[in-house]
Amino acid sequence: MKNVRLKVCAVTAAALVSLTACGGGAEIEAADLTAAPEYDGTLSILTKFGGEPLSPYFEDLTAEYTSLHPDVDFEIIQETDQSIKDKTKTLVASSALPDIYFSWTGDYADKFIEGGLATDLSAVLAPDSEWGSTFGAASLDAFAKDGKYYAVPLYNNGKFMGYNKALFDKAGVAVPATFEELIAACPKLEAQGVEPLAFGNKDGWPGLHVLQQLFAYNVPQDVLEKDFVPATASWDHPGYTTSLEEFQTLVQDCTATGSDSNGVLYSTAQQAQSAGQAAMYFQEILEFDSVVTDSSKITAEDFGIFALPAPEGAEGDPAALEGSPEGMMVNARSPRQALAVDFLKFVTSKANAETLAEAPFSQPSTIVGAVSESTASPAVVEGVGKLNEASYLLGWLDAVTVPDVADAWLAGGEALVSGSETPEEVLSSVRAASDSAE
Repeated sequence: MKNVRLKVCAVTAAALVSLTACGGGAEIEAADLTAAPEYDGTLSILTKFGGEPLSPYFEDLTAEYTSLHPDVDFEIIQETDQSIKDKTKTLVASSALPDIYFSWTGDYADKFIEGGLATDLSAVLAPDSEWGSTFGAASLDAFAKDGKYYAVPLYNNGKFMGYNKALFDKAGVAVPATFEELIAACPKLEAQGVEPLAFGNKDGWPGLHVLQQLFAYNVPQDVLEKDFVPATASWDHPGYTTSLEEFQTLVQDCTATGSDSNGVLYSTAQQAQSAGQAAMYFQEILEFDSVVTDSSKITAEDFGIFALPAPEGAEGDPAALEGSPEGMMVNARSPRQALAVDFLKFVTSKANAETLAEAPFSQPSTIVGAVSESTASPAVVEGVGKLNEASYLLGWLDAVTVPDVADAWLAGGEALVSGSETPEEVLSSVRAASDSAE
């Protein structure tokens, strides 16, 4: 691959990153992002596309860009969902953050912004700009801070219950309309000799994803947003306790692994659904096409999705969904900001966005019209549609709040699964972490 040097790092630790403003190096004069770039030099990129089938996406795009601009070289660092946080932390600490780098939304992105490491892209990416108008407005807003836009959202993501229609029909179970109906359906599914809900929590975050969706249902939005910020947090709404109790009920009544789920990989749960051994699996849109493949036991016709249903009488928003876009930021200390923006415009062109949405990549692009029946599976199209219709998108619990609080939730979720702590004890630990983080 001409002019492209790949660095694929095998960092596997999953510790949550604690970003600071220690980017180091001389201050770079703000670039004119509206001016034509100089097509010269090397652009470095940190992606979350490590491994198959995703890694060829940026490899192919950089090769194509180089064919158009032969004097531009690339250095790509490809990481995975598990390794990206530690790798980013290392790069920031060593003043080696690439020109373009991956980011989640929430506190994770805010740390780059507050640390002066994220370029303000508003001049070219605001919703009313030529480029910005090609994105879904909610996706741009997810990375906005104080009215400014700091990241290019590449793809949308959200969490849904994937289910096996054939197994539901065999058990005489309808798609549950409430959380209580979901719990009641589990014994009927288990009676058919399958695992009602596949669940692996060895990495900790799968449990947090269930909790965050329950929080959206049981806690009002304004309270949630206050509690995600240590300076205004109290974490004392009764909906939190209710959510923790409901989570424990789901694990104990609907999973075969129960209190041992902390020893099971999420990929093992995914494989159980793919093999037709599990009736349900709570999964991201990005996982839909990994479950339904040419070799899987579950067919595309039998694969359906529904939102984790809200509990009866919940005090939060029953139309809210857990999800957020994921995207790329431009290093504010890079001398190649204009070139980085030009490359990201190339990446998010309609044609390249459709390629991202299509198999084998199957990442639901944030570019308007890129996800359609001609580019994505029916389940992905349905999932993106549901995200677009949601009243509120609540980001991942391990990304929307500060690292110390996220760590407390990570430990607390595992303790709830194992039964080593009560909901009250978990909340006490979270409050202590939040108080010390102020």
